[in-house]
Amino acid sequence: MEKNIIKIAIVDGQGGGIGQQIVLKIREILSEIIENIEIIALGTNAFATVNMLKAKANKGASGENAIIKNVPEADYILGSISILVADSMMGEFTQKMSEAVAKSKAVKILLPINQSNIDIALTQQEPLPHQVEDAVLRLKNYIERTS
Repeated sequence: MEKNIIKIAIVDGQGGGIGQQIVLKIREILSEIIENIEIIALGTNAFATVNMLKAKANKGASGENAIIKNVPEADYILGSISILVADSMMGEFTQKMSEAVAKSKAVKILLPINQSNIDIALTQQEPLPHQVEDAVLRLKNYIERTS
């Protein structure tokens, strides 16, 4: 009997540092079910994708078309809140990319990093490692509820 593979898209740009941390934390926290997970690194550029692949994402692709094609097929999407904002990440994240993420049926778990002049009420400003851990623990809760 074939196991149902959970597809997790990690979306990042610029240097891919946030995405890299997310991949590492997924591998740490979800290690008991990692064989049922496919981590897909989706970078706005090759450098971001390579850094997520170094953290042991299963596969990766770069650029606008890669993001537009892959986010609809994901079960979960993780990244900063900037992936919902056109022209974010210093212009790397296009309107078509943000629209594809927003329209995806995937559960979106987003870090409230204030890089796009978006301030989310009722969130505490935590250091990035705390935000990443919280995001991955939320992912774990979603997976456990649907398994």
